[in-house]
Amino acid sequence: MTKNSNRLYQRAQRHIPAGVNSPVRAFGGVGGHPRFIVRGQGARMQDADGQWLIDYVGSWGPLIVGHAHPEVVLAVQKAAADGLSFGAPTAAEIEVAELLCRLVPSMDMVRLVSSGTEATMSAIRLARGFTGRDLLIKFEGCYHGHSDSLLVKAGSGALTFGNPSSGGVPADLAQHTLVLDYNNTPQLAEAFAQHGDKIAAIIVEPVAGNMNLIAPDPVFLKAMRDLTTQHGALLIFDEVMTGFRVGLGSAQGLYGITPDLSTFGKVIGGGLPLAAFGGRRDIMQKIAPLGSVYQAGTLSGNPVAVAAGLATLKLAQAPDFYERLSNLTKTLCDGLVGAAENHGIAFAAQNIGGMFGLYFAEQCPSTYKEVMACDSAFFKRFFHAMLQSGHYFAPSAFEAGFVSAAHSTTDIAATIAAADAFFENEGTKKPR
Repeated sequence: MTKNSNRLYQRAQRHIPAGVNSPVRAFGGVGGHPRFIVRGQGARMQDADGQWLIDYVGSWGPLIVGHAHPEVVLAVQKAAADGLSFGAPTAAEIEVAELLCRLVPSMDMVRLVSSGTEATMSAIRLARGFTGRDLLIKFEGCYHGHSDSLLVKAGSGALTFGNPSSGGVPADLAQHTLVLDYNNTPQLAEAFAQHGDKIAAIIVEPVAGNMNLIAPDPVFLKAMRDLTTQHGALLIFDEVMTGFRVGLGSAQGLYGITPDLSTFGKVIGGGLPLAAFGGRRDIMQKIAPLGSVYQAGTLSGNPVAVAAGLATLKLAQAPDFYERLSNLTKTLCDGLVGAAENHGIAFAAQNIGGMFGLYFAEQCPSTYKEVMACDSAFFKRFFHAMLQSGHYFAPSAFEAGFVSAAHSTTDIAATIAAADAFFENEGTKKPR
């Protein structure tokens, strides 16, 4: 059934490390071989063997209006016809910057870049340049791209500095990053009590999406805002995933927290490489050529990517867009939970806007430790059974999922029915 995908995978491994250009695509977390995709339309994509899959990955979040939306495709075609790149300013760059600042009131100014990694890396450099401090706080399980400062795992004890979590990251660099527990407000307060005058910034996913979906404790979010203000540090919201995905005002609008800097990607590019970082005017004016913090990019503000992003954000501003998206996603989560309960399977799910998390556990986790305690072996069986029946979830137990506006109630019902069949089969295996 997957003959062509397997053949392409074998071919790819000869010249691409592990046959993929981003690690999670290799199916290392679930086993087996990745499907190679040839086209997408609406809520579905077709693999190299002709199977159509209802897609709950959506290019890892950007495709909030679905694959190949006609208005997005038309915008891209028009932009491409005028030229693919100029390395010079265009009016469309101004338009997207104005729109981002209007939709996200915490931002007075933005700079466009090409990837989420580039956006977070630049925001951290700016925070350090603005404050004159070196120490960064991040949280275990949150992913902010693959720059050196961020590929750091927790130290051996509470409030110890981080250790490199990737080869090629100098230990001396990791010592400038303090890795704390997500949703642990007392630990955060203690970190500021000990190191407050050295902390340049906190960077956080306001809704964690890279250790599966973890909802924030509102007390935790407020503590970050209060402590950074009190100690002269900056608060950076990494909204590369949550931006315009959990609501039109993004996570900061949903939770009523105003960060100093924000990073965006995924949805703002509509499926093409576009990202941004922005914030208060006095901070952003420290960026070159106005200030001493250097940042540059040959393809920043690429006109084709900007066109796709503007078309996507225009569609997302339609009345009731996010209400419908959230309701669809909740219907999926509730239906999957109900199917599991019918067959005595320990399973939980939740959504925030168009993002969702699935957990083989009695309840939704709220910490990294609780996520790691979920039954990942059960998830692997679920993943492959659902893929076989035409439903494509993220190939990892530690990634959030995504619903698009192109999904229909029929799509959701079909997925729930397929899951019910899987849970029924698993239930018959349990000892009586």
